[in-house]
Amino acid sequence: MKLFLDTADIGEIRRAADAGLIDGITTNPSLISKVAGSRDPKEIYLEICEIVDGPISLEVVAIERTQMVEEGRKLAGIHENVVVKVPLTEDGLKACRELINSGIPVNVTLCFSVSQALLAAKAGATYISPFVGRIDDISGEGMQLIHQIRQIYDGYGYATEILAASLRHPLHVVESMMLGADCCTIPPKVLWQLAKHPLTDSGLEAFLADWDTLEVEL
Repeated sequence: MKLFLDTADIGEIRRAADAGLIDGITTNPSLISKVAGSRDPKEIYLEICEIVDGPISLEVVAIERTQMVEEGRKLAGIHENVVVKVPLTEDGLKACRELINSGIPVNVTLCFSVSQALLAAKAGATYISPFVGRIDDISGEGMQLIHQIRQIYDGYGYATEILAASLRHPLHVVESMMLGADCCTIPPKVLWQLAKHPLTDSGLEAFLADWDTLEVEL
């Protein structure tokens, strides 16, 4: 499964990329607003694309089809790795089809139902982003949605990749893998939590304590 980092924080992106742990980046207007300050978002987008050699999802802020397509073309012009994010609305689906027909990959975001995921696939979406955590927040079963989308896409031969989003903790990542998500996007905090285990920490502590008894240096 591909791991994407869900952030626009350049420091965190460099940290993960230097470790060779991520396959791409997803951003959204909220994430950009947290880090942009006085910088032009397009400068940040380009910097991200130059750090990570993989799909970089950049989201349109328009809500009308024609404007979405126009914004999408501008975003795609920033770098060859850009994937344009559009919302799962009627206009978003129409914009998705138009961008896809122009050879621009599209990530359809804010998916909360199987029927929405079906329409995104029929519109030719490169990625569908079901928001697991937000479904859990309203007492739904976010992982069940991943499972259902996987069944439908496999059963009908849709090529759209399932990009599990709004993942809040490591268990979400593990469950996404086991249910067949093609990729998932996670915040930096969750990425580094994946590497943590108390038995690793205690094991390392014991190894080092035993080595110290030898009173030698390498």
